[in-house]
Amino acid sequence: MLITSALPADIPILVQLVNSAYRGENGQKGWTCESHLVEGSRTNASSVAELMQEPHSVILKYVDNEDVIGGCIYLQRQGDKLYFGMLSVLPSLQGAGVGKKLMAAATDHARQNGCSAIRITVISVRHELIAWYERHGFRRTGETEPFHGGIQFGVQKQPFDLLLLEKLL
Repeated sequence: MLITSALPADIPILVQLVNSAYRGENGQKGWTCESHLVEGSRTNASSVAELMQEPHSVILKYVDNEDVIGGCIYLQRQGDKLYFGMLSVLPSLQGAGVGKKLMAAATDHARQNGCSAIRITVISVRHELIAWYERHGFRRTGETEPFHGGIQFGVQKQPFDLLLLEKLL
């Protein structure tokens, strides 16, 4: 197992991974699936390329012993806080600790960059996902923001907002 920075050559695999975890047919077997809430792809190659080029950003990838990318997480330092998103694990590996390892790598990255907290936004009606983050030390801040859907992130099938969760380091 190895967690390293993703490279532009990884973009096609990352797109496939993220879409399978969140919206793909195989994703429905995992607990991270949100296709019942949002229609369309979760990401595309140009969006991932843009994330890689954002200032103070990195996408970490989890690679197994057979060089298969089994997970990823997007990190961006925003002042003294680290925002993370797109935590994705292949549906066949969910529950095997890959997400926890990526979260630990994100925490290490935050500390190495002098961050005081880690932040994430979560779909407000994803109660099981919110509970998972709360079990891992995240707390609701009381802040919400509208879902930024459309072509880039998909179209909502029902009303919801994004909740901001934060974990102090």
